[in-house]
Amino acid sequence: MTASTGKPTGRAASRTYDEVAVGDELPELSIPLTRTMIVATAIASRDYQDVHHDPELAVGRGSADVFMNILTSNGLVDRFVTRWAGPAAVVTAIRIRLGAPNYPGDTMVLTGSVTAKDDAGDRVEVSVRGVNALGPHVTGTVVVRLPKGENA
Repeated sequence: MTASTGKPTGRAASRTYDEVAVGDELPELSIPLTRTMIVATAIASRDYQDVHHDPELAVGRGSADVFMNILTSNGLVDRFVTRWAGPAAVVTAIRIRLGAPNYPGDTMVLTGSVTAKDDAGDRVEVSVRGVNALGPHVTGTVVVRLPKGENA
């Protein structure tokens, strides 16, 4: 236990609803986009479309290379917000739109800010944007329910 908070050490503390304000910025998260990550996450999500794992076929279909699938983008957005919110947070909605593809060799930088709070359900809305060298890859919102008070 830490002396200042009385919370156990060795695990991340959750952010509470009361300590979050509209306008709060989330810490930026940079994600290197490797070929292995793009292919492995497509396969892990059972997305066997050739454009996510076969460079020759992806180019033959008009792409510059293999590119990240939407399930991986969705998962990375979830990771970004829950990393900020903490383990007691519950994601209740993710709404995203894809833009520029995520290609191997690039980096996606995720940024976000708190855009709304709902006192009735202790829910916080976070606006999220993931940008690579080509422009915005993913934009959207995540709604997360946070614990109240110091019991997080």
